[in-house]
Amino acid sequence: MWPINWGFDAMTFSIVAHCPRTGMLGVAVATAVPAVGATCPYVLSQRGAASTQSWVNPHLAIDVLSRLASAAAPDALQATMALDAGRALRQIGVVDAQGRSAAWSGSDCTPWFGHFIEPHFAVQGNMLADEGVLLAMAAAFRDSAELDLDERLLRALEAGDAAGGDRRGKQSAALKLHHRQPFALLDLRVDEHPEPVTELRRVHGIARAETLPFVQQMPTDVHGAGQVAPEVLRLLALSPAQRAAERTHPPLRQDPAP
Repeated sequence: MWPINWGFDAMTFSIVAHCPRTGMLGVAVATAVPAVGATCPYVLSQRGAASTQSWVNPHLAIDVLSRLASAAAPDALQATMALDAGRALRQIGVVDAQGRSAAWSGSDCTPWFGHFIEPHFAVQGNMLADEGVLLAMAAAFRDSAELDLDERLLRALEAGDAAGGDRRGKQSAALKLHHRQPFALLDLRVDEHPEPVTELRRVHGIARAETLPFVQQMPTDVHGAGQVAPEVLRLLALSPAQRAAERTHPPLRQDPAP
């Protein structure tokens, strides 16, 4: 059985999601404690995404993602939670690479707490203003199906924030996005900020323009040389201020098929 973890109380709202168009997986999360991006969101490319919260036990996310190799998200989560002696204090959402979603909200989570699951995503939260936080997140994600997954995740997080979010206040937010490679396409974190979700939106705009063009041309395996386009090399040679002056927002490029 997993030991009860009393170390990090993440009263949090989050979304875990799968894009049926691209196969991308991601998590967006915000809370009123520092460094939520370091403890709550976990993604395993082509396997699944999870957010572990309330009295956080990272082993839960790691274990459930491992189980997704041979089980659907609902079965994997049930098997993982059966091992946790502190399950009444936990909250976790998970989605697998086929878009099957599941969530757990222990009976001793801090009110308001709960979760909603639909195909391709789950939203969950505790110590929230009310259930409207999660309803707003689900609606924002559902209503933006034509957009890239990172944008949909951000819109869901922004909707939850606008609906009241964590009733204690605001402190940190994070966005993590994976595709076919074992490393992240985006791994963005905002800590110790009065408006972390708003700041995450700003940072996302910069990363989308300046980081993604480089990450999307990284080698696809240990033997690959990668193909960094001349315009990307030129962009990276500029100072941050110079890059800001000519910033654009390119679309996500799908990784080459393995």
